[in-house]
Amino acid sequence: MNARAALFDLYGDHLRSRGGRASVAALVRLLAPLEIAAPAVRTAVSRMVRQGWLAPVRLPGGPGYEVTPKCVRRLDEAALRIYRAGTIAWSGRWHLVVIEPVRERPRRERLRADLSFLGYAPLSETTWIGPHPSPELDSLLSGEQIRAERFEAVLDGDPRALVARTWDLEAIATAYEDWLARAVELVGGIPGDADDDRVFAVRSRLLHGWRNFLFRDPGLPADLLPPGWPGEKARAYFEQEATRLLPAAVAFVERHLTER
Repeated sequence: MNARAALFDLYGDHLRSRGGRASVAALVRLLAPLEIAAPAVRTAVSRMVRQGWLAPVRLPGGPGYEVTPKCVRRLDEAALRIYRAGTIAWSGRWHLVVIEPVRERPRRERLRADLSFLGYAPLSETTWIGPHPSPELDSLLSGEQIRAERFEAVLDGDPRALVARTWDLEAIATAYEDWLARAVELVGGIPGDADDDRVFAVRSRLLHGWRNFLFRDPGLPADLLPPGWPGEKARAYFEQEATRLLPAAVAFVERHLTER
């Protein structure tokens, strides 16, 4: 887990509900159990400030950083998908986004990554499809200053065949199975008398591994998934263990946020 990813997880899972701000010293203390050194934390924070995710703020405990509106939108979108409850209802209509051509390669690659994060997949270089409109799409397009036409459409054909062509479900299913095996081993290694810093570290790694599926799994409705989809078993395990380990992780965060 790198420092930038750990900071996103920390702000999203703990700090977002506590005002979305923390001192630099607290951030260093909170990431110490993940074996992330202070210089790496400071470098990652500086990069996130340049990218518009964090903003400097003066706190009673010293210099700190708070989430920007852009970051709040991303964290809230991620939280809805990380802790999604129940199955997703699907109307049978697809959301199509047709964007203007983007010539600059770095900008084009950034846009592809962001659209994939929101659950869209490309039908062509300029046409993207998803099972639901993303609430974050408007801010993404506005931030990139890209014009796009949006449509709702019903496929003339088998939607399962479209999904199989557009998303690599076999690779996603294998990733879920691999993650679950590693997660069981990770959580099973916690002794019953473990300190809350160790519990925090294990839960953070559990969350980080699960969060990576935001970039791989578009959150397709059950109607479009193969029978026995391993993502459901993996989700059940994540939700069970993330909930069970939460009190000790919260105690660790509260202690180090208030420490001077």
